[in-house]
Amino acid sequence: MSRKLIGAVASLAAASLLVAACSSSSEESTDAAVTEETAAAEVTEDAAEEVAEEAVAAGGKACVILPDAASSARWETADRPFLEQAFTAAGVEYDIQNANGDKAKFQTIADGMLASGCGVMAVVNLDSETGSAVIAKATAAGVPVIDYDRLTLGGGAQYYVSFDNVAVGTAIGEGLIKCLGDAGVTEGPVALLNGSPTDNNATLFKQGYQAALEGAGFTVAADQAVPDWDNTKAGTIFEQMYTEANGDFVAVAAANDGLGGAAIAVLDRNGQAGAIPVSGQDATDEGLQRVLMGTQCVTVYKAVKKEAEAAAALAVALLNGDSAAADALATGSTTDSEAGTEVPSVLLEPQPIYADTVIDVINDGFTTAENVCATDELMEKCVEYGIQ
Repeated sequence: MSRKLIGAVASLAAASLLVAACSSSSEESTDAAVTEETAAAEVTEDAAEEVAEEAVAAGGKACVILPDAASSARWETADRPFLEQAFTAAGVEYDIQNANGDKAKFQTIADGMLASGCGVMAVVNLDSETGSAVIAKATAAGVPVIDYDRLTLGGGAQYYVSFDNVAVGTAIGEGLIKCLGDAGVTEGPVALLNGSPTDNNATLFKQGYQAALEGAGFTVAADQAVPDWDNTKAGTIFEQMYTEANGDFVAVAAANDGLGGAAIAVLDRNGQAGAIPVSGQDATDEGLQRVLMGTQCVTVYKAVKKEAEAAAALAVALLNGDSAAADALATGSTTDSEAGTEVPSVLLEPQPIYADTVIDVINDGFTTAENVCATDELMEKCVEYGIQ
């Protein structure tokens, strides 16, 4: 086991102590809430070294089921490679597969993994029902489960690794408020283009941006969810919203970059791209490009590398059967409103990204200037904002 890996695990453990959930559901909401834990435990470098060294001898392999490749590019372009890097560095055998939005395939993948020696499983559910079925099978087989990025309501996963998702929504809402304020707009109707109604994260995102926008004096004139985060459906849904409202929106709160892009395409056809601020999240290349060009107001960067490393560190501890080490990493807590339980969590903080901070995403290694500055027009913008 290399000293480089030991240091990386120790750094991750120490960093995880700095992140905690800072938001909770409103009294009207029964949605899952993120609550702050004030754990005082400190993970030392020696403890992290012990976790890393024992991983090589641990039985079983780390298994991960990703949800799809269509709702967001991140799953294949970011999560998969970062998870692979983390498991490879730890000397842990792994199996990462993508269900491609197919619930039956999600189940089949899980069955195959459990039959082939999976020692710990991380899942990004397609919905809580499908995720719960897989978690039940894994638990019955004695395999611990980590909910990765999305909490499976009622599922019973032992740990949860994600971002403070209400804070992600708040960043979306505050980003729109900033862009509107810069344009001198302090009131008016907004449209909410929400994520999948079966994704608990989408519920929390909406909770954050709706509260921020209404708290700033804006009114919700249209409010629609997009099944399965499907960008094509998002375009159709937003076009209907736009037509019914006669285009009378001062802003569009879109729950991720894919949905934001779909809304912007509709606005573009109506000569309003860039005139009506639109949000997003995930800091995809396309989202960053639109932010630079001014057609998208804000995206939200979630440091997926840190998320993947946190999941890998938990997986290593669980492969070792070391629940104390896992608990020391999971210093936050997330409420599963369906099960009425608190799930030990690693919760990272998101960062809103505007044109002048796109460079932060590139400097963090999430993408490259070459990917973002892909046309002459974009290259001019990149030069303007110091991106090389």
